[in-house]
Amino acid sequence: MGHKTKVQCINRKASRQLYINFPTAVAEVMDLRAGEMVEWQLLDRTQMLLNRTEAPAPPAIKKKRLD
Repeated sequence: MGHKTKVQCINRKASRQLYINFPTAVAEVMDLRAGEMVEWQLLDRTQMLLNRTEAPAPPAIKKKRLD
């Protein structure tokens, strides 16, 4: 299932910047955190790959003990 988002543009005196925001659902599933460094790899004109240089460890899953 895809998550659509708009590319946003901010024009300043000396520059123009484009922003793409992650939908909350995607960020939560990936456990993205503020300040985390990521790297984009361009596969072709229609696809990009996001690489996380240092992904956090997956959360520990606690198992219930059956007594």
